Amino acid sequence: MSNDAYSLARRAAEDLRSRTGIDSFDVALVMGSGWVPAAAALGAPAAEIPLAELTGFAPPAVAGHGGTVRALTTESGKNVLIFLGRTHLYEGRGVDPVVHGVRTAAAAGVRTLVLTNAAGGLRPETQKVGDAVLISDHINMTGANPITGTTFIDLTEVYSKRLRALAKEIDPSLQEGVYVAFRGPTYETPAEIRMLRTLGGDMVGMSTVLEAVAAREAGLDVLGISLVTNPGAGLAGEPLNHEEVLEVGRATAERMGVLLAQLVTKL
Repeated sequence: MSNDAYSLARRAAEDLRSRTGIDSFDVALVMGSGWVPAAAALGAPAAEIPLAELTGFAPPAVAGHGGTVRALTTESGKNVLIFLGRTHLYEGRGVDPVVHGVRTAAAAGVRTLVLTNAAGGLRPETQKVGDAVLISDHINMTGANPITGTTFIDLTEVYSKRLRALAKEIDPSLQEGVYVAFRGPTYETPAEIRMLRTLGGDMVGMSTVLEAVAAREAGLDVLGISLVTNPGAGLAGEPLNHEEVLEVGRATAERMGVLLAQLVTKL
């Protein structure tokens, strides 16, 4: 992380404290495409702030990605941040803006991070559209990394085994899989999907991986959850479009919201 990026994250964390009246947060969730409706199940926010009003953030560039951060306190006393929107690498703003939300959460005291996303399913033989899949590992095909210089981070366990086990206690039907991140904004070709299946990928998308790496750099425990919104290109014979992604999110919002609410209670 550059000194400028670290300074921006600290300033954004101070903005959050000032705007919410909460000195420190315990858990943060980043809501991916289609996940925004599920956030309602987590409770009424004590404050909701447009991301663009916090230091270092810009408005989301894509429909369905929200554009605010909510702060709330659960009945168990945990202070929670919910980012309704994220910056993607394909927006062309660079790597630091992509992980600025994660670094801000860490600077605000967060120790547990839940990353959600919409993903193409690479295993239609075992995955159905609407399935939530726990991310057990990832393959970074973005060509980018949020860490530069001689900062060597162990990524043997990017996504916490403990948190995955906790999620399975809540919903034993949850599968696990390897998430592959591409830069985007184009969807993958059928040939790329065949390659990713050969490499061991189970879901594919355009987010999450850089955020997870930045979170591990900051010492956060990470849980990743993909919502399978469509089969990968060439696996179903249908063209891909973003509206389908959002529609699956709307259709599964209640179920995903209950899962997240129970998770936060147990964290």
